[in-house]
Amino acid sequence: VQLQAYGGGLVQAGGSLRLSCAASGRTSSANTIGWFRQAPGKEREFVAAISWSGTNTYVADSVKGRFTISRDNAKSTAYLQMNSPKPEDTAVYYCAAARGYYAQMGSAMAQPSTYDYWGQGTQVTVSS
Repeated sequence: VQLQAYGGGLVQAGGSLRLSCAASGRTSSANTIGWFRQAPGKEREFVAAISWSGTNTYVADSVKGRFTISRDNAKSTAYLQMNSPKPEDTAVYYCAAARGYYAQMGSAMAQPSTYDYWGQGTQVTVSS
């Protein structure tokens, strides 16, 4: 599975931005999709995850109520809708895919080791 994250850029605080994660190759292995981010000098941080069906999601408290994760399996693409971003959301955003199905979206979704495939990141800069 190859993952390509795109859609990043410069956005004003309070605006909106949508990131996309396109999967190619053996997309049947991209069951659970997650978004992570990494700011300069900081560790990689979990943002959100979504099950294969799209029914279940798990979102970090730091972005809950502002960011929404979704997916369109027909397009092999997942999305991260960023509403009301803040300067502290500035980071490189990565998407990742796990082969496993998770009936319960819990803390395991926040662990990078859960994911089998990673894409290159896309830079998001939020100006104040």
